[in-house]
Amino acid sequence: MEASLTARDRVGIQDFVLLDAYTSESAFLDNLRKRFHENLIYTYIGTLLVSVNPYKELDIYSKKQMDIYMGVNFFELPPHIFALADNVFRTMLFEFNNHFILISGESGAGKTEASKKILQFYAVSCRSTRLLNNVRDRLLLSNPVLEAFGNAKTLKNDNSSRFGKYMDIQFDYQGGAVGGHILSYLLEKSRVVHQNHGERNFHIFYQLVEGGEEDLLRWLGLERNCQHYSYLVQGGCAKVSSINDKNDWKTVQKALSVIELSKSDIEYLFGIIASVLHLGNIKFEADVRGYATLSNNQEMHWVSKLLGIPAQVLQHGLTHRKIEAKTDEVFSPFSVDHAVYARDALAKAIYDRTFNWLVNKINESLANKDSSRKTVIGLLDIYGFEVFSVNSFEQFCINHCNEKLQQLFIELTLKSEQEEYEMEGIEWEPVPYFNNKIICDLVEEKHRGIISLLDEECLRPGEATDLTFLEKMEEKIGGHPHFVTHKLADQKTRKTLQRGDFRLLHYAGEVTYCVVGFLDKNNDLLYRSGKEVMQQSKNPIIKHCFPSTEPDSKKRPETVVTQFKSSLVGLTEILMSKEPWYVRCIKPNEAKQPGRFDDVLVRHQVKYLGLMEHLRVRRAGFAYRRKYEIFLQRYKPLCPDTWPNWKGTAAEGVQRLIKHLGYKRDEYKLGRTKIFIRHPRTLFATEDAFQDCKHKLATRIQAKYKGYRVKGDYLKQKEAATKIENCWRGLIARKERERRAWAVKVIKKFIKGFMTRNQPASIDNSEYLAYVRQSYLTRLKENLPKTVLDKDSWLTPPPIMREVSQLLKKLYIRQMVRKYIQGITPQRKAQIMLKVQTSIMFKGKKESYPFSVSRPFLDTRIGVSVSNLSDNFLILHVTCDDIKRKGDLVLQCDYLFEVLTKLSVIANKQNCIKVVQGSVRFDIQPGREGFVDFKSGQESTVYRAKNGHLMVVSVAFKETKVIIHDMCSSLSSTFILGINKSKVKMMVMWG
Repeated sequence: MEASLTARDRVGIQDFVLLDAYTSESAFLDNLRKRFHENLIYTYIGTLLVSVNPYKELDIYSKKQMDIYMGVNFFELPPHIFALADNVFRTMLFEFNNHFILISGESGAGKTEASKKILQFYAVSCRSTRLLNNVRDRLLLSNPVLEAFGNAKTLKNDNSSRFGKYMDIQFDYQGGAVGGHILSYLLEKSRVVHQNHGERNFHIFYQLVEGGEEDLLRWLGLERNCQHYSYLVQGGCAKVSSINDKNDWKTVQKALSVIELSKSDIEYLFGIIASVLHLGNIKFEADVRGYATLSNNQEMHWVSKLLGIPAQVLQHGLTHRKIEAKTDEVFSPFSVDHAVYARDALAKAIYDRTFNWLVNKINESLANKDSSRKTVIGLLDIYGFEVFSVNSFEQFCINHCNEKLQQLFIELTLKSEQEEYEMEGIEWEPVPYFNNKIICDLVEEKHRGIISLLDEECLRPGEATDLTFLEKMEEKIGGHPHFVTHKLADQKTRKTLQRGDFRLLHYAGEVTYCVVGFLDKNNDLLYRSGKEVMQQSKNPIIKHCFPSTEPDSKKRPETVVTQFKSSLVGLTEILMSKEPWYVRCIKPNEAKQPGRFDDVLVRHQVKYLGLMEHLRVRRAGFAYRRKYEIFLQRYKPLCPDTWPNWKGTAAEGVQRLIKHLGYKRDEYKLGRTKIFIRHPRTLFATEDAFQDCKHKLATRIQAKYKGYRVKGDYLKQKEAATKIENCWRGLIARKERERRAWAVKVIKKFIKGFMTRNQPASIDNSEYLAYVRQSYLTRLKENLPKTVLDKDSWLTPPPIMREVSQLLKKLYIRQMVRKYIQGITPQRKAQIMLKVQTSIMFKGKKESYPFSVSRPFLDTRIGVSVSNLSDNFLILHVTCDDIKRKGDLVLQCDYLFEVLTKLSVIANKQNCIKVVQGSVRFDIQPGREGFVDFKSGQESTVYRAKNGHLMVVSVAFKETKVIIHDMCSSLSSTFILGINKSKVKMMVMWG
């Protein structure tokens, strides 16, 4: 960028931050005009990109241009949308966080084209595989589909987006585009049924009629003549010289197949589009009672066929309204006016819901199947501030959206500037700016804002009209400094307002709104009978858009403006969670002529885009900032101490350089990694000195080799060859030295980062810590535990990732457990519950417990019961298939609730009980009584005592396990008797 400063008088300055008169609108416009006339349509304000629509093709978007801007420092080359796209991409990869690019400007300023260029750049610059190429194609071809169904010709733009679009592009950790998602906002569906003079309906209608194949048109009942359809001729410009509907139809057809719409889906989709055209041609007449009847059944036939709805049902739904009173239903016939309203409301609802269905289908084709974390770059292409000769409800919503985005824009810009100053250790100076919160509150404040007043008027009983809404605003907010009406205005202002107008003073300037139609457009009612008719459709898309499960609430649905307000809140939350970048698009003239720059028009856009405000924020402290390495590399020839090579650090070299140049103390600040220069004139003087130095050096070189011209051709060629060889070897050596110096620098930085890795994040260790994080997460992804039992194999985290690792481990184990539980049988679940109970009793208390964990409980064969008397008996009920050999085991415990010292084992007549522990065998014959005595000792042992009892010696308060084999099964039941002071615990397990 610095290299272009020498031509600043002719081509202007590439970055408005370097304008000396940065507070002057005239200076701003003069710089913009100079660059525009030189076909330099891009200019920076810091990292914000200003783009002026050239209204002609420029050779600056080729693959070669993309290659030039890939991986290059943001300010190294002239301003370009590719430079911004590349900088966003590289920052996302390096910092591993999410970003968004806000593209704004009025209709016709080039927002949609800017969005396309960014998508094209990512399609070329991202790494390529077959899978990624499929995603890339879908991302690119989603644009023509959305343009066809969501864009239209307006007075200001032949391809105006009539909806807001936010697209997330998802990238993997290597920078490959792996998916995407689209959100749409406030489709201007009123355009389906009405267009102002000089405007058209949505492109897709004209593309279908003009470009559709003959067989398709015949199947849809359409003729190749837009003049035959009421919804296409209201603007009086069905054909436009700059639009080729036939070619666009082919593009849309190809795009629909790439985004994986099936052939049947495409047929049903165009059946719906055709049905809307037929619906618009349905006419009504009044019968003798004044009720609406249909006058052309042919159009009704086609709507019935294409939507799969019986004609009688459709006809009744268009001419009658269902009224419910408690348990009764009454159908009230429409007047002609009401029937027309119901028809148009149905057409708008069909198109709007079909558009949302199409967006969802595109999202399905863009969905990323890999659940691992992705970084995101969002593209927000949203309607710009609109001011027409007559401004209605749509302009009110659009301009409020821009008001909110302006509030967010200034807030994020100030935050970004303040963070950079703090990071560099430079004191932040508060910046005065216009806070448009007062205007946002005027529109959206609860109970008192315009939105609340509009909803109240729409929902209140009685005769509410647009004029009663105006009167309510005059009553509630009449004293607000940013609101005025004909009634409230002074004598001079009143002449510029109609009686049905109100005027808002936005941050961008005054806009006068005509209140007529506000209530109808905000209500946007679709009669319940119309919805019920659509629910009977056999067209799968319509069935999806009007589901029979849709709540049939008698409560009125949310108004349009309330839905839009909620969407804005959601959008703001999305944007606040990402790092912002901005593209501000400007329209140079209303006639769409190349080379024409309308100062008045451009000045207005500069104002409402907040460009002067943004410039003031960026220039509040310092006009120019660069990393020490970049500044020193460029200007080191200006100081003998730094030329040709500086041996110390870059920061020290810059200090030596500016001291030699004589910078004054108030002209600069030295941050931790950057030099900050306060005034552009200081930088200009430095750059001019650098250009003089280059010129002098070139002159000396020319003088040195001038004498070679008198020598013979052979000698000259030989010397020239030698010189070229030396220069080439020198170049190779210097490159090798630079490469090694770079490697040394990286290694040093890595070592320094390693040495300070346990300290708080700083410039010294930030890159190392980022590497550690990414490396750990990558390794963790490849070494995740395969089962719940492997949870202890979790990869050991570095200190900086301990907290995150613990959280990830908890989430991952929880997910594995949930997945495991969902996949097991009820029987297996019961076994696990037994395992849990066992764990509560014995985990950490018995040495052998861990070895039993992996062995499942196969079945429950013993039940335990006691009497309600004080007889100290336990009875173990043993199930056995052989009834003859079946017997229950009776245990007597003399001190059941005290320390257990003696266990009596009684065998019944059917069973011989054998107690085995280690190498000791203790048999109890049928009908005989045997005893097991317990006592504490220094070490655990089992032996037959002299009295014939089985003696069990146990270390105090430890568990003792006695294995008792019965004779009716090969399986062994294990009694675990836990002796713990005055309690006896018993667990029966089957192995």
